[in-house]
Amino acid sequence: MAYIITEDCTACGTCIAECPVEAISEGDIYKIDPDKCTDCGACADVCPVESIKPGE
Repeated sequence: MAYIITEDCTACGTCIAECPVEAISEGDIYKIDPDKCTDCGACADVCPVESIKPGE
């Protein structure tokens, strides 16, 4: 299951550089493309506000 980014996202950009498959896109709240996400968790590990969670 792909990770998701919650409304707590501050759009800081930290997660984008960590994603090995470039599944994260910028915006007011960043988004993770579930078709590209490999569920590695690298983005969640570096998120300073813990807004990235495993999907349901």
